[in-house]
Amino acid sequence: MAEFFDIGQSRSLPWKRRPQAALLLEARKDPGRGFGAVVISEPHRAFYGNQFSLTFPLFEHYGVQLWVPEVGGAVDPASEAHDLVMSVFGGMSKGERNRIKIRVRSAMQAQTKVEGRYLGGRPPYGYRLVDAGPQPNPAKAADGKRLHVLELDPVIAPVVARIFRDYLNGIGIWALAERLTAEGIPCPSAHDPGRNRHRSGIAWSKGAIRAILLKPRYTGYQVWNKQRKAETLLDVEDVALGYETRLRWNDTSTWVWSDRIAHPPIIDEDTFEQVGRRLASRGPASTRRTMVRTTAATRQAQRWAQADGVPSQARRRAGPHAAPRSQRGSRSEAPYPVAPHERQTEEPLPEASLPLLSHRVVPVVSGRADGRPLAGAAPNGSRALQRRAWQWALANRGPGGSLPTGTELARKFRRSERWGRLVKNNGLAGQFGTGT
Repeated sequence: MAEFFDIGQSRSLPWKRRPQAALLLEARKDPGRGFGAVVISEPHRAFYGNQFSLTFPLFEHYGVQLWVPEVGGAVDPASEAHDLVMSVFGGMSKGERNRIKIRVRSAMQAQTKVEGRYLGGRPPYGYRLVDAGPQPNPAKAADGKRLHVLELDPVIAPVVARIFRDYLNGIGIWALAERLTAEGIPCPSAHDPGRNRHRSGIAWSKGAIRAILLKPRYTGYQVWNKQRKAETLLDVEDVALGYETRLRWNDTSTWVWSDRIAHPPIIDEDTFEQVGRRLASRGPASTRRTMVRTTAATRQAQRWAQADGVPSQARRRAGPHAAPRSQRGSRSEAPYPVAPHERQTEEPLPEASLPLLSHRVVPVVSGRADGRPLAGAAPNGSRALQRRAWQWALANRGPGGSLPTGTELARKFRRSERWGRLVKNNGLAGQFGTGT
């Protein structure tokens, strides 16, 4: 006799995906298995939904009886009554699971809204857990479980406040990550490696900064139901494999906030709302405009179109190298003069000028997306400026030998933050020489 009992496995999982049930299915195939029947002690836990109708024919095929106390012994494959009873158990199992989910979610919602209780999980970066006494639930208190609350981490909480402050002062997410890494401030996974064994914690990432800026619990309120567990078919071609659980973000209107402040706040609500508005306004998706990197050709064509009164779309049909009607001459004339400092810029085109040329930002190094210089443009114009910016960065290292950030490079040379990061990355890659 052998026992097969799955602990900690959801009843919604098919038998093939339950460790012990899968072993039973394999043992059933062995002619020398040593048993001829399987006793199911709790059919409403063993079979969920239509699992009985998918599993029982296999037991019948291998000559293994299935005994269920509720049917008075072995299940008769020819009995419609037995088949109906087992189907009812599957439906009851599914209904019980759904009722448990509703009860648990209702209790968690009430505990969050009314009590502002900390419901578990890793504490947010900037907080730490402290004991708050025994559990009010007598059964859990008897097991030694205790309540916990959040309190400020005196070392990390100022870092969180700085992130919000610097972001509102115009410093981008990438620049913040670079600065915090250069200053040796531990990122969330490095600060709490015990709860983040799956992360390296080497440096700050853009995702970590953004997650902090989007976390409402820094306002002191407890917030729950930001995410939900959505069940999706594991294989649409084989429904019998069941579902897999994926976390999905809920709409902010469904988030549950505590009625009062539940723990010490790091920022106020106004700051959180300002950060949310700035995050929502960043990027082409928020403005429904496409950002394109302009070159000397497009900017010159734009100026000519405005000066000559020609609509931008008509100018584009004429081509970026077409001169204004007042300046058109023989074909042997140069297309237009280009100043060295206008070889390439990174500014977005105004909406009222040239039409949108691309649905995404295309990196341009020497004037064109494929790396070749534009006709009539000096290919080394912007390259020389980038090399000069890199030399300035090498000559203005910080006290610890750290290089200026991409944002600082951009400010010094009056370019965008993306340009500054591009210069720094190219310099570190050795594209401007071997000196680092």
